[in-house]
Amino acid sequence: MTFRSTTVALAAAGLLSLLGSTTAVAAPAESPAGQGRECGAVRLTGSLPAPAPGQAVQQQVTIGADCTPQFGPVTYRPATAAASKTAAAVQGAAAAGTTRQLRSWNEMFDCCNIRMTGLYTTSTWTTDGGRITTAATEATQGNNREPWNAGWSVKSAAKTDDCTTDCAVVHTKADAEFSYQGIFDVTGNWYFNTHHSAVQLNGDATASCTFDVELRHTFIGWNWQRGCE
Repeated sequence: MTFRSTTVALAAAGLLSLLGSTTAVAAPAESPAGQGRECGAVRLTGSLPAPAPGQAVQQQVTIGADCTPQFGPVTYRPATAAASKTAAAVQGAAAAGTTRQLRSWNEMFDCCNIRMTGLYTTSTWTTDGGRITTAATEATQGNNREPWNAGWSVKSAAKTDDCTTDCAVVHTKADAEFSYQGIFDVTGNWYFNTHHSAVQLNGDATASCTFDVELRHTFIGWNWQRGCE
């Protein structure tokens, strides 16, 4: 059996711009559950600029009818009420300098727009005099379960910070691997999603979010949703 491998690179320059993509084409295959045309292995990467406080930035990438990624627009919207409330509380609690909070999401949905797997980070950092006095990031995972103890499972998860106190810049990286065994594959060998999320926190209270997802098998209509607020 041959698989399709797609690599897409994105980077932020004001708004997000496509830097380039390469595609190695292979014949489509059938899933073990007979779900129709399967698009093989896919890897997607991209970055988003962190929005201003109270705003969210997001983008959706969908596996198109020809098994190539279709890029939706980068959009800005008001942050969720919960995020805005938390950010205001964090800001109000800062004794000195400026405190910001940044939340990111990195999610894969199937063609019915059901979330299969997701990786999330929440970062809080305080700046004073152009440096980061303290920083902390929490990483969590989400996965869709099915009846009878089946569905997607967290295979592994990890998070690393290169600095947390008195830093010029903070880099945090979170990783999560998900396996699947259930209605669409009883063997547990067909599907495997790996998510990577990274945030860069700066001493001037700005930030950026970088995302990566690797999929062992994909189908037309699967979509990657990512963003930060």
